[in-house]
Amino acid sequence: MDIGALLTSAGINIAICVVLLSLYSILRKQPSNVSVYFMRRLISEPIKHSDPFHFERLVPSASWIVRAWQATNEEILAAGGVDALVFLRIVVFSIRIFIIAAAICVFLLLPVNYYGQEMQHKQIHSESLEVFTIGNVKEGSQWFWTHCLALYVISCSACVLLHFEYKNITKMRLAHITGSPVNPSHFTVLVRSIPCSQNHSYSKSVEDFFSTYYPASYVSHQMVYRAGRVDKLMKDAEKMYRMLKTIESQTKKSYMPCCLCGKSTHSFEALNNDAESVEIKTSSDELQPSQREKKDVEKIYRKLKTIETQKKMSSTPGCLCGGIMHYFKMLKKEAESVECKTSSDRSQPSQTDKERPAAFVFFRTRYAAIVAAQVLQSSNPMLWVTQLAPEPNDVYWSNLSIPYKQIWLRKIATLLGAIVFMFVFLAPVTFVQGLTQLDQLRQTFPFLKGILKQKFMNQLVTGYLPSVILMLFMYAVPPTMMLFSTIEGNVSHSERKKSAGIKVLYFTIWNVFFVNVLSGSIIRQLSVFSSFRDIPTQLAKAVPTQATFFTTYVLTSGWASLSFEVIQLFPLLCNGFRRFILRRQEEPCSNHALTFPHHTEIPRLLLFGLLGFTCSIMAPLILPFLLVYFFLAFLVYRNQILNVYVPKYESGGQFWPVVHNTTIFSLVLTQVIALGVFGIKRSPVASGFTIPLIFLTLLFNEYCRQRFSPVFKRSPAQYRFL
Repeated sequence: MDIGALLTSAGINIAICVVLLSLYSILRKQPSNVSVYFMRRLISEPIKHSDPFHFERLVPSASWIVRAWQATNEEILAAGGVDALVFLRIVVFSIRIFIIAAAICVFLLLPVNYYGQEMQHKQIHSESLEVFTIGNVKEGSQWFWTHCLALYVISCSACVLLHFEYKNITKMRLAHITGSPVNPSHFTVLVRSIPCSQNHSYSKSVEDFFSTYYPASYVSHQMVYRAGRVDKLMKDAEKMYRMLKTIESQTKKSYMPCCLCGKSTHSFEALNNDAESVEIKTSSDELQPSQREKKDVEKIYRKLKTIETQKKMSSTPGCLCGGIMHYFKMLKKEAESVECKTSSDRSQPSQTDKERPAAFVFFRTRYAAIVAAQVLQSSNPMLWVTQLAPEPNDVYWSNLSIPYKQIWLRKIATLLGAIVFMFVFLAPVTFVQGLTQLDQLRQTFPFLKGILKQKFMNQLVTGYLPSVILMLFMYAVPPTMMLFSTIEGNVSHSERKKSAGIKVLYFTIWNVFFVNVLSGSIIRQLSVFSSFRDIPTQLAKAVPTQATFFTTYVLTSGWASLSFEVIQLFPLLCNGFRRFILRRQEEPCSNHALTFPHHTEIPRLLLFGLLGFTCSIMAPLILPFLLVYFFLAFLVYRNQILNVYVPKYESGGQFWPVVHNTTIFSLVLTQVIALGVFGIKRSPVASGFTIPLIFLTLLFNEYCRQRFSPVFKRSPAQYRFL
């Protein structure tokens, strides 16, 4: 690939970014899109919708950029919590380290690489990108000391910044634990794998156990119950009732005049009386699911569909007299009577049969709860497993009933599934790499020879199309990994997201970096990893040649993805469909609010960090494009946190150790690749100085693991007690 192909890809992505960001600045000013671009503010504070039309709504502006730049850390903390602030610290760390890397690599290493060999250089726009890589430096050159010096500066700067961030984020987490408002989860422990007893129920076992071993601090407990078919019918009835209630509120705002007297009438009103009676009628007869359940469901359906015309005693008597006519009513009191009647028929054994071997146990103090959560309760570690209960909004209720003994089997199964999915994904990645090799593409598809002779098409196919295709395939990865994490049996949304994020991170590093670096057939890729001693040499040969693809990938998956992130395309289309097709003008409730997608955005940031570290001394030309991405990400994510995403739970920055470990891995991988390059280029001095750097980096990681990591694995009792 030459400079012209890179500039073509950059021009296309710059045009996409400018168009989408300009369109966003217009769409965010429209009152109909307030639920898309200001959902967090819509929930927390009232927003006026009656602004008169003015021409400024149709003019792009940069006011949102100024607002995002001027926002303080206190505002970010109030809007998105500790997790949002920690996420932005990742972006700030990336900006700082790559400013240092760009300053030393672009101004020192880039000229060394360009003039590394005695050759006749072309015009700059026709120059191949490989002349800007370390591969252009001749063997045995005395200038490799500059690459070794740059490697030391980047590694030491990254370690210092990592220590600074780890220390500050640890303090931030402890402050969150100490200063957060009192929450029921602070006094609650989740107990799983309760042993079964033939003499008494799970509830009695929990009460006896904690009353015996925690007599002074144990308060009570709440069992987890199995949700049956009828419970699901109850939820469906609740949803139908809420829908009818929404229609009622709409019809109250737009009364239809009576055809005789001109007074307002209700064409569709739902009373709570009949609706809630539906709920309990279904739940009582779960022990006889054949006849009685069928009758109850039919009765529910008839009650929801029955049309009744009734009038309230306080209303004026009739439409002819100027009163209000009511149609389509569901009566609440009748429903409650049905519920009470059916619940009386339920026997005590039915409630016991629905108990699951899991419970929430409540203690008198936070200290007692944390001690009970961290102590091994039984000589058998598979019984009486305890952990601090997640926040109420963080609990993933459907996984609480999973037997604890299945958890390790589920994790092994999902791990195997993720590995299989990784190898299946080799096919599209290999196809993408085939597009970057023009000669091979012409041999495989002879009919493309005429098209590829055109200069623009040549640059488009080799410079822009491969990264676009790979990015489109990558959109299927996060939902798949989220499904795997759900199957694992995580009991909280934050754990499920963290697990999915780790899987997405491993997947992207494997497929985007290693598979693309060691490109070729699948058999060749597997044979490369069969000889571990050759890995540094293979990476040293391949990374400089694939740096051009990584540069275009940063442009496509980085710049363009941020533009699509800020414009919120899918919620925007859903909002247009709801308003202009379904004619529903009310604003959506908080249940429809989006939470920040940590499991997709953190792996993307860490992948770009990996590409930046590994290519910094090999191909420094990627660093300016990477810096533009991180600066744009800083503005976009701050805007989204302030206006769009609504935090429903708080993990206290639990994902920062993953960020730290991945950054250390990126540094060590960069040093190993540099060691291989120095060996290939026959520079024993640079190789000798690189080996101690690897051990020093690993030693620094061990220090951080001992000093800071335990705070993120266990909650300190000292701060819980304060």
